[in-house]
Amino acid sequence: MEAIIEVAGLRKRFGRTLALDGMSFTVAPGQVTGFVGPNGAGKSTTMRVVLGLDAPDEGRALVGGRPYQSLRRPLSHVGALLDAAALQPSRTGRNHLLWLAHSQGLGAGRVDEVIELVGLGPAARRRAGGYSLGMRQRLGIAAALLGDPPVLMLDEPFNGLDPEGIVWIRGLLRSLAEQGRAVLVSSHLMSELEDTAGHLVVVGRGRVVADTSVADLIATASRGRVTLRTSARDEAMAALAHAGATVAATGRDTVTVTGMPSEQVVALLGRGRVPFSEVAAHRATLEEAYMELTRDAVEFRAAS
Repeated sequence: MEAIIEVAGLRKRFGRTLALDGMSFTVAPGQVTGFVGPNGAGKSTTMRVVLGLDAPDEGRALVGGRPYQSLRRPLSHVGALLDAAALQPSRTGRNHLLWLAHSQGLGAGRVDEVIELVGLGPAARRRAGGYSLGMRQRLGIAAALLGDPPVLMLDEPFNGLDPEGIVWIRGLLRSLAEQGRAVLVSSHLMSELEDTAGHLVVVGRGRVVADTSVADLIATASRGRVTLRTSARDEAMAALAHAGATVAATGRDTVTVTGMPSEQVVALLGRGRVPFSEVAAHRATLEEAYMELTRDAVEFRAAS
């Protein structure tokens, strides 16, 4: 698939602070791509460069093969939510969207469509300054969708949403990707991305650490680990260690085994008449995989 967002060799300094250090990745249509990393890893700066809000020292960022600054009526090319608080609090939610729509040559009909799409109908004529964070998130997503763009960039869209809102946005993001759009979502909530994203770009120290599918990342983090439940924990650990496995007690009756497949664990314990009630291949969570990848990542650092 042809990439719709292309980030290539971005470098950016703020004074002596190196924010981006060769950041490079692409975002393809038809999937939700998670964009994750520790605070200070360069996520927000990258998104600002893509949107022309910050100029890179080196490299390029393109949307549909073109710089954002060259796009005519940009909301029809890319919709973005970077800061849910970026609104005029004295305006109603609907008037906020009408103002944006007018700047892009869009009519009131499209404003009402996106208001209904994000579930803001009952609050649309209230002043946005009185909105909760969750309602402001919905308003920001409505603004991003105004131009019916093929590209969406959302920074922490799950923040402030109640459980019903989180279920709603998961479904919305997946449906937008199924329509063939490129959807880039930055979030610290790994559990939400695990259920929503198909691809992941992990960044740290201003560069890409991993660019892979969520399934492959979890499989890599899970590989070679087996969870064992046994009433004879010490006996089981001794037998497995003697056979060359690496073992660690994770509970009063649970052990994690590395370096020995589950079938071999079962056979070994069976031969030794060591009782056990469960042997299962360990499936890492996305959060576990992420923590392994970013263990050595640091926040912005001074350039040498």
